[in-house]
Amino acid sequence: MEEKLVREVEERLRRAMIDGDVACLSELIDDHLTFVNHFGQLLTKDADIEAHRSGVVNFTDITFLCQRIIPLEGAAVTITQAKLQVTVGGEQIEDEMFYTRVWKMDNGELKVISGHCSSVQK
Repeated sequence: MEEKLVREVEERLRRAMIDGDVACLSELIDDHLTFVNHFGQLLTKDADIEAHRSGVVNFTDITFLCQRIIPLEGAAVTITQAKLQVTVGGEQIEDEMFYTRVWKMDNGELKVISGHCSSVQK
């Protein structure tokens, strides 16, 4: 797995999250997504997409601070530290988070199949 390709899809995902581009998010997220958010809640693709579509989650900025990519055969794992500005359920939050994502190749396209995020301890 080429790191350049993984960085490109991570950037597409970052941009789609900020723009609330649910069509792009839908393309980048596998139908079988399992994502554990920083509250410990397990989310599906449908729940994740709906949070963006409805405006319950509204990112205004995501800045990648550092990123590690672990290439695998037909997949990759990313560990990304990011500074976020986001509104969740009407509450504005500015925080640093670590995101771990598993990207898998699906018909020639990388898609997120699993992920997790945690707050950075300061």
